[in-house]
Amino acid sequence: MARGDSFQEDDDIVSGINVTPLVDVCLVLVIIFMVTAPLMSEPVIKVELPKAHTKEGEEKDKITITLGKDGRLALDYKEYATYDALEPDLKMKLALSDSKIVILKADENALHGRLVELMAKSKEAGAQSLTIATERKK
Repeated sequence: MARGDSFQEDDDIVSGINVTPLVDVCLVLVIIFMVTAPLMSEPVIKVELPKAHTKEGEEKDKITITLGKDGRLALDYKEYATYDALEPDLKMKLALSDSKIVILKADENALHGRLVELMAKSKEAGAQSLTIATERKK
């Protein structure tokens, strides 16, 4: 066999990147986030809202206070033992909020005195508007 007849090797440099595995990984991550996102929005305290004929409100930079039937309190997604523990965080969130809207989610079996107390203290903390959350009647 002559030297000229030998097998020639490809000495070309690989200049392209195969993006197919990258796209596959990104799609898997998107699916994972789509599946887990609803799980992250579960409320801290489960409450049964009273039924009413209402329409949905706008989603603004709102602050949600949840009152359970057993008196438990939560501000957005963090639970507090007492209102005094909740108050500093509420004041801070209201100071940072443009709309200063507080939505009160109270269990239908919660004491209305506690709800009225929360409304008064929310106003004292700087809330300009209070809304009581309800479920739509069927």
